[in-house]
Amino acid sequence: MIGLDNPLVKLYATLIGWVLTGFILGRYLPKGASTGLGKFLFFCGAPFSIIAFMRRANLSGYLIISPLTAWTALFVGAGLAWIWIDLGVSDERLKAISRGLTNPKNIDSISTLEEDRPARKSAWSKPTQGSFLFAMMVGNTGFLGFPIILSLVGSDYFAWALFYDLSITLGIHVFGVALAAYYGTAPKIKGWKGPVLTVLKNPALWAFAIGLIVRILPLPPQADKILQTGAWTVITLFLIMIGIQLSKLSSFHNLKQGLTCLAIKMLLTPLVVGTGLMFFGITGPPRLLLVLLMGMPPAFITTLFAEKYGLDRDLAVTTVAIGCGAVLFTIPLWLWLFGF
Repeated sequence: MIGLDNPLVKLYATLIGWVLTGFILGRYLPKGASTGLGKFLFFCGAPFSIIAFMRRANLSGYLIISPLTAWTALFVGAGLAWIWIDLGVSDERLKAISRGLTNPKNIDSISTLEEDRPARKSAWSKPTQGSFLFAMMVGNTGFLGFPIILSLVGSDYFAWALFYDLSITLGIHVFGVALAAYYGTAPKIKGWKGPVLTVLKNPALWAFAIGLIVRILPLPPQADKILQTGAWTVITLFLIMIGIQLSKLSSFHNLKQGLTCLAIKMLLTPLVVGTGLMFFGITGPPRLLLVLLMGMPPAFITTLFAEKYGLDRDLAVTTVAIGCGAVLFTIPLWLWLFGF
């Protein structure tokens, strides 16, 4: 019998309750309100919560494992996604060749497919391939991952989660931008300084540095309690923001590709990399934390990048929306397989 004091029950009540609140609010709030809240959380809320949780984080152990795992998961997921894309493109080519052999009048369609001219008619056009790969790279390790980690693993290992999130952020602005620019239909962006400066200007990075200093400063118990309460208030706003963003999403398209992407991103990659961590002596809370973060659904930035770079926005929206619901089913699986 699962009681109301069970951590998973509490987590689900919190997630569903606040996300649903945000979803309802999103139906009535003006568009500018969502943008304003997002900017506040990015520049003020997230740094504040990072500084607060860093006071109770355990910095001992091999923290380098967290970013290494993040990059390993990124490349493993991208590799599996690329294999699936290559199979899909090859299947389209074989069908085109078959049609050409059956009806010589259609032989021109083979060369046309090779040149990728009818990109929008293809199930695996370049924009679709780009969205598929980008969704594999970008997990919602901040707005959604932090509340889950803090509820199920605790604040002791918050530094691991933060290192993982910063590593994914670096991947987005280095490899993600290059990938989106290559596969997208928008004008190409040249140079590497822009993405690097974006990473260096990330408030979370500076909050981590400040948190290292603040954690050694003695504070009265009441002040520390206020700090922690404020940090959890920010986490609540994170969840409300997710609900508001979900309320703005339109109907689902490219469902088959979206489900395949989520299966690789949220199931196969965490299972493969999480099992591999065991051979390097990573078990217990750190491994569970890393597996949970690897299994986060694609972040909302995937839809923004799809619009900015001319990728497949329908596929991006589908993976984000379905992924946010699917995570409720994958969390118990990871607790069962990798729980401590």
